Amino acid sequence: MSLKEYYKKEVLPKLKEKFSYKNDFAAPCLKKVVINVGFGKNTKNKDHIKNLEESLNTISGQKPLFIKAKKSIASFKLREGSVIGAKVTLRGKKMYDFLDKLINISFPRVRDFRGISSKSVDNTGNLTVGFRDNSSFPEMEIQDLDKMHGMEVCISTSANTKEEGLELFKLLKFPFKDIK
Repeated sequence: MSLKEYYKKEVLPKLKEKFSYKNDFAAPCLKKVVINVGFGKNTKNKDHIKNLEESLNTISGQKPLFIKAKKSIASFKLREGSVIGAKVTLRGKKMYDFLDKLINISFPRVRDFRGISSKSVDNTGNLTVGFRDNSSFPEMEIQDLDKMHGMEVCISTSANTKEEGLELFKLLKFPFKDIK
């Protein structure tokens, strides 16, 4: 059963019962997933940027969008308009496929992983998780050590409160360490 089917058959009725929603559209649902990578000190290194682009493309199945600096900051040697990062926004089927892979494959493959902290969910019910390296994703080969980099995965929901967001993620079987 796919994650979307699981949400409709299992999670939605439990959310409606717990928070006493009148219809399906009032219950919180997943809106989008944003995978974000900053280039750091390697903003001038074209090979590193190309490796990050290929890595994001492989992990998400989508071409990344490059992010440019909004302001110049002299102490960081940063010029306005220079490329400082890349991001991919997933919606629909690709989003559910990525989250299914994230929950069932990538989280268990992270070294010394004990679960996500409930503090990672903000007051509007969105979850942000950081990865030190991308080797936990099954598409990345271990021999590609030059392509290893950190990333941030932001999961946006339609929840209005932190409690609704936590309940949604808990019912979707996200591995939280401080919630049973």
